[in-house]
Amino acid sequence: MPCFRARHGIFPPDWMELNVLYEDDFTLVVNKPSGYEVHPSERGQRGTLAHGVAAYYEMTGQDVRIRHIHRIDKETTGPVLYAKNEFAHYQYDKAMREKEIERIYLALAEGELAQDRGTINLPIGQDRHHSTRRRVSETGDPAVTHYETVERFEGYTLVRLRLETGRTHQIRVHLAAIGHPLAGDGLYGGKRTVISRQALHGERLIWPHPWTGERLSVRAPLPADFEAALAKLRAGE
Repeated sequence: MPCFRARHGIFPPDWMELNVLYEDDFTLVVNKPSGYEVHPSERGQRGTLAHGVAAYYEMTGQDVRIRHIHRIDKETTGPVLYAKNEFAHYQYDKAMREKEIERIYLALAEGELAQDRGTINLPIGQDRHHSTRRRVSETGDPAVTHYETVERFEGYTLVRLRLETGRTHQIRVHLAAIGHPLAGDGLYGGKRTVISRQALHGERLIWPHPWTGERLSVRAPLPADFEAALAKLRAGE
């Protein structure tokens, strides 16, 4: 799906309540809630996280353009990293290319994974039969996901995952490819029995500070609907 940028990263502000996880003169990290796209996917679209960040900058008196470093899906929750100036943007883009920015996720997968930890190394490409789906493809881009089990339930597994690459829908495609789609992820075969959206949450973001090089990290708490799904499973419901 195409991503349309406002001219020079300037967006009209749309107020929304933001959970700021970290901020300094170079960096903003926002905990994205479910239901918001990080960036417009069509011309004229409003109400994305970019518009909310624009409102935050305006309300706090900051003349800053919107420069997101990575994206997560509309229904996925967790940290999104923004650069607040051109220097930080350059440094963060470089850090992404050199795999110095770590993104760690929690996912509720359907079924019980056979192994406690492993690596999924399967290339991902577009699905020519569906405009928004991706699929494992020999001609796709390299994609590597590392995982470990956190908690097991009857019919489900809570999994922690670390991305080595950042392909669109990577975790969703990889887990579906090994027979364990995300709970709630109808696009890739998941059922909405315990949660009404894809059960994927960005738990931690670790990155090098663009000026000092210090390794920084934030942790985003699980959202209420994800916590409720786990509570149901722990109660055997």
